[in-house]
Amino acid sequence: MPRPIELIAVVDAAPEAVWRELADVGRHSEWMADAESITFTSSQHRGVGTTFDSVTKVGPFRTVDRMEVTQWEDGVSLGVRHVGLVQGEGVFTLAALDEGRRTRLAWTEDLRFPWHVGGPVTAWLARPVLRRIWRGNLSRLAALVTRP
Repeated sequence: MPRPIELIAVVDAAPEAVWRELADVGRHSEWMADAESITFTSSQHRGVGTTFDSVTKVGPFRTVDRMEVTQWEDGVSLGVRHVGLVQGEGVFTLAALDEGRRTRLAWTEDLRFPWHVGGPVTAWLARPVLRRIWRGNLSRLAALVTRP
């Protein structure tokens, strides 16, 4: 079984600024290249229990990624459970650096693909592609947060 994908970025902004953008789940499609749109399926849009669908596209592959927020600690972490075709868990974790002037942003995703689309083989093949896309996502998030 493939291990989780882990990425780390250092953002030249305070954790509060990074969190403000990260906590606005409805805007994730603005910096996530693989998320075409996000539609909330719950009445709440913040916190544990929030549910949403993300139309996700990677190359020629497109799916609706159904997610539920499972972890929400203001300014610290945001975790989701993927419950659609692709299943698994993901979490963003923030930590202050340089007395709060910069932020260490970690992103971990542990995804499982169903057997009828290749299961672990697809996960293994998708790993470098997803890492590249998600690294770009973190760069776009950092640019969004630090833009004047």
